[in-house]
Amino acid sequence: MQNLFQQKQEMCEIGYRIWHKGFCAGNEGNHSIRISDDRVLCTPTGLSKGFLKPDMITIVDMDGKQVDKENKYKRTSEILLHLAIYKKRPDAKSVIHSHPPHATAFACAGIAIPEGVHPEAEVFLGKVPTAKYTTPSYKELGEGVCALIGPETNTVMMGNHGSVSFGPTLVETYYKLEILDAYCRILLLIKQLGKVNFLSQQEMVDLLKVKQQFGMKDPRLACAPTGCIGTENDDFLATFPDQPATVVSDVTTGNVQAPRVSSNIDEASFEKMVQQVTDQIMAAK
Repeated sequence: MQNLFQQKQEMCEIGYRIWHKGFCAGNEGNHSIRISDDRVLCTPTGLSKGFLKPDMITIVDMDGKQVDKENKYKRTSEILLHLAIYKKRPDAKSVIHSHPPHATAFACAGIAIPEGVHPEAEVFLGKVPTAKYTTPSYKELGEGVCALIGPETNTVMMGNHGSVSFGPTLVETYYKLEILDAYCRILLLIKQLGKVNFLSQQEMVDLLKVKQQFGMKDPRLACAPTGCIGTENDDFLATFPDQPATVVSDVTTGNVQAPRVSSNIDEASFEKMVQQVTDQIMAAK
């Protein structure tokens, strides 16, 4: 059992990892630990997470009021988001809000993070919903995020903003943040390759059964056999250069099929185009 100083020290160490990994620039981001029913440790406003000291960590109540009035550092302006999550999910004991660049790119582009691609993301993150943009520090931000949080949710993207992850410990919550950005980095590399293979329905069912055996429930297991996973993948598929809007995934294998190309060009125009290309080739010899 950690004492108060050790908890503050852990927050500084996690802050350094967040900053060192490039998940937050300047004084961005914030994180917290719920230490009792009515007390929360949180990072201060206006300071880099890479240079935190234990005496900089502030204490607030569940209404957001700072209770360590002798502390010259002021609590983060986005504490209301954290408190809303703690109230929605009493099992959560830590929250990290950050701006992981690869994941935040999806939030800024309005592209849902696809499902059924990478086993680790499915097991440790599950479905990651995206909340609509709300002005940072407004109470509506927490309301919009909490509306998407289910019993098994651990990460939510915030449109044009960043991510928020939560869990039983600060270290576990940090792991979620790392996995999120690593997964999104993989997705962006996949896009550069121009091809993606999705896990088949049966592969997803088997994977979610393994996840359940690890003690991590996933509501998608009930509907995975009927193809409920990946229903929001079209946004991601639409970013591929090869007729993006028509790229589809095979239900059985998960492989992306060749795009269905429709053309309205008539035969005479096509012949004329072929002749022009032929003439250019011959002229270059």
